[in-house]
Amino acid sequence: MGMHFYFWSYMQKQNKIKSAFFAAFPHTIPILAGFLFLGIAYGIYMNRSGFNFLYPMFMSFIIFAGSVEFATVSWLLGSFDPINIFFLTLMINARHLFYGLSMLEKYNIPGLKKYYLIYGMCDESFSINATVTIPEGVDKGWFMFFVTLLNQFYWVAGATLGGIFGSFIPFDSKGIEFVMTALFVVIFLENWMNEKNHIASIIGLSVSFICLTVFKGTNFIIPSMLIILAALTLLRGRFGQ
Repeated sequence: MGMHFYFWSYMQKQNKIKSAFFAAFPHTIPILAGFLFLGIAYGIYMNRSGFNFLYPMFMSFIIFAGSVEFATVSWLLGSFDPINIFFLTLMINARHLFYGLSMLEKYNIPGLKKYYLIYGMCDESFSINATVTIPEGVDKGWFMFFVTLLNQFYWVAGATLGGIFGSFIPFDSKGIEFVMTALFVVIFLENWMNEKNHIASIIGLSVSFICLTVFKGTNFIIPSMLIILAALTLLRGRFGQ
């Protein structure tokens, strides 16, 4: 009797995990295209800078922050300056502080999965986990886990392939930064089509445009996120998110 119950519980858990994986995977397909291509570009960049494939492979897995990883190449080739590197890294990824604050409730799940969700959260995983309506009957924790895991896998795989085959691939990196811009446009449009009303999206667009006009360059990111977070918190009850 005990063995039967154990086997039944095990199969139930496996089915729950499998259904979460197949529910999460389609949402990560646009990320697959962007991450694989950009990851390969990063691996090639590391290869052309004199590093073997182990560097992009482990750096993409451990750091898992694309902008910082590209910047790390010049840091590794330059003089050792840990204080400057620390503050530059903090400045580049400061937006993750706001991502984390907005995901406190969603990431409040039992087990060790939440620690990986915190570690593996990137812009793209945040965009999906924060906006997608998880299908009924699919475990929320496992769904977000697989979104995060798949996105990290795409990035690590791309970086590793680029590092291995970088010396054999002719590559012109001009304009490559547009890949991630296009990716975010696709995510935004998909969310726009799926949401019940567009209050949150309109707030995000309006605030970002105003802050870009006022602060110029990349200085608009943190102020716009602060204002968007405050606005969505105040108006949360009005648009049901």
